[in-house]
Amino acid sequence: MAAEAADPRRAGDLPQLAENLLCRLQENFQALTEKLTLRMEEMGERINDLEKRVADLMTEAGIEENTDEDLRH
Repeated sequence: MAAEAADPRRAGDLPQLAENLLCRLQENFQALTEKLTLRMEEMGERINDLEKRVADLMTEAGIEENTDEDLRH
């Protein structure tokens, strides 16, 4: 009984503590998800830009781009 009196986290406080913890975890997860989504979008834009630059360089060099159809033959 003395241990229960010294512990401010009585059984009645546990549900609120658990809910607070879950809310913080959800907020952190949401922030991480948003950050990852932004990074993926940025990476996609960079890949598209790189593909365009490679195609431009190939055109300047007089190299035609191989299509999937050309690769099958």
